[in-house]
Amino acid sequence: MYKEIKYLVFLLIIFLFLFFVSKYYFSDKNIKKSYRQLNNIDSRNSIYAEKLPILDDDTQNIIEYVDQSKKKKKKFNFWNLLEKDE
Repeated sequence: MYKEIKYLVFLLIIFLFLFFVSKYYFSDKNIKKSYRQLNNIDSRNSIYAEKLPILDDDTQNIIEYVDQSKKKKKKFNFWNLLEKDE
């Protein structure tokens, strides 16, 4: 009997928690508050973007190309290496 009552209380607490959280989350007050906060973030970002300094591009002609000699690469065969290792 106590076990069933305990489970009923747990379920009741979970459902009440979900109900109150969803009620607050979908309330008009919270929706208006979140939209205002998003607008504030956008306006702050635009203000900070205007204050950012623009750096000069100093990356012209920094790549130096080096001629590499074409050496023959030694091909290794795994089985041949095992045979020589006897």
